[in-house]
Amino acid sequence: MALDENAKNKGPEKGVWKSGKGKGRHHTKGRQLTDEAWDQVRALLGNRPRRSDLLIEHLHLIQDEYGHLSAAHLRALAEEMRMSMAEVYEVATFYAHFDVVKEGETPPPALTIRVCDSLSCELAGAQQLKAALEDGLDPAEVRVLRAPCMGRCDTAPVLEIGHHHIDHATVEKVHAAIAADETHAHVPDYEDFAAYAAGGGYVTLKDLRANGDWEAVQEKVLASGLRGLGGAGFPSGKKWGFVRANAGPRYVAVNGDEGEPGTFKDRWHLERTPHLFLEGMLIAAWAVEAEKVFLYMRDEYPAVLDILAREIKALEDAGIATPGYIDLRRGAGAYICGEESAMIESIEGKRGMPRHRPPFVAQVGVFGRPTLVHNIETLHWVTRICREGPEVLSSTELNGRKGLRSYSVSGRVAKPGMYLLPAGSTITDVIAAAGGMAQGHAFKAYQPGGPSSGLLPASMNDIPLDFDTLQPHGTFIGSAAVVVLSDKDSARAAALNMLRFFEDESCGQCTPCRVGCGKAVQLMQADTWDTGLLEELSTAMVDASICGLGQAAPNPIRMVIKHFPDEI
Repeated sequence: MALDENAKNKGPEKGVWKSGKGKGRHHTKGRQLTDEAWDQVRALLGNRPRRSDLLIEHLHLIQDEYGHLSAAHLRALAEEMRMSMAEVYEVATFYAHFDVVKEGETPPPALTIRVCDSLSCELAGAQQLKAALEDGLDPAEVRVLRAPCMGRCDTAPVLEIGHHHIDHATVEKVHAAIAADETHAHVPDYEDFAAYAAGGGYVTLKDLRANGDWEAVQEKVLASGLRGLGGAGFPSGKKWGFVRANAGPRYVAVNGDEGEPGTFKDRWHLERTPHLFLEGMLIAAWAVEAEKVFLYMRDEYPAVLDILAREIKALEDAGIATPGYIDLRRGAGAYICGEESAMIESIEGKRGMPRHRPPFVAQVGVFGRPTLVHNIETLHWVTRICREGPEVLSSTELNGRKGLRSYSVSGRVAKPGMYLLPAGSTITDVIAAAGGMAQGHAFKAYQPGGPSSGLLPASMNDIPLDFDTLQPHGTFIGSAAVVVLSDKDSARAAALNMLRFFEDESCGQCTPCRVGCGKAVQLMQADTWDTGLLEELSTAMVDASICGLGQAAPNPIRMVIKHFPDEI
């Protein structure tokens, strides 16, 4: 009662009891929209659609124009696309190539140098190169970052200055590039549409569209023995039937995100004969009656992105593809998007986080529709099989294995590069094709299929490097990214390099992978490895991780413990 009297005598307090008009908020919660930022974003987007699946493309426009993503621009983009600020922010902060700058923070300098620190480049002195650049450049003018594999392992060490890659990089080459303002991608000579068409290109596609039987083509692909060359190795033709069995609309999603360190075969093919791939892509799209093709290409390949944009336009001008049928999408620096469901999430404008399965993407893929997913090299072979018959692959046999493989070879060999060899080739054959070991180096170990495959000792040099042949030894061929180590290298240090990569690239969705990779890196830096604890950690990661990243990340640990116990 006394309390009521006190309140009555005191009277209403301003700002406490908001019962009258004009006492509430005059604007929405959170960051406020500014007219200047909104005008700038609208000018950049122009007449482009404001669909949510184009969020990453629109973020690239802002990043490319201003060198970063300011809070004001993110707020304006959210307004323009009718999305929540949270949705825009979580996507922008997920990808490594977007620089989000909040109020009061200093934007990054105008020029960024990314030094590759994956295994092949580390063997070639990338860490020393990065340290020398940091000492010799003004951090207010140039930012130097460590970066994962750029798909140029044959010319290690490699760095990217702006969008210009410098092969066999040195401090002197960097200073020369800065002085010459060489920061844009250099497009190599390649077979363009006119040259490809003059040699009979797209005749096969046109014949199939006119009177082809998709099941007959599928049988031809199956007879060739072609399997998914992104690493999974699933029989390629079978996918067509799975997707076709589901009601439309159907899509094709092409995985051009070859982020597995040591892999550069897709880039090698695209920088030379892009139309062999593009025709195969359109044949696959015809086979499943796809309404649209989404071509997802990693951002680390600016020259390839330039080539594809030009040649897709040439296909549209020639009437081979209707405008917009091939939707070229640009990744933003996330290795996890090489996993097919994470790639599809990214195509939809989201964070690249793998989906739980089932359902599989052949049933529920892009926008919930049946989707055929293929790798670049796989589609390159589809064209050749349709033109030359299944014998183009099946007629080659070595060590009981049939077909051909594009081996990306780097490390301590005389001539790193991409080598097309019989699928039954051993590491001895691969090293011989690459000119033997580099001078002064003796063969010690090799990575048969990227860091996910771990390391094998030189003594295991008689295993055919193909699908199914390596599994009995606890590893796999994957994307055929072969990195060769010598007697001057440490298997232990190589494994630590691989786990640091997985630690950086884990999407963070599942605890076993997110925490496990970081914990593994800590344990591997000890003078003596706690093998029991590392094995326990590896088992948890393999058994409980959602996708292949966490499931395969322990392979380097287990294989060093097994084959190189003297180092730990």
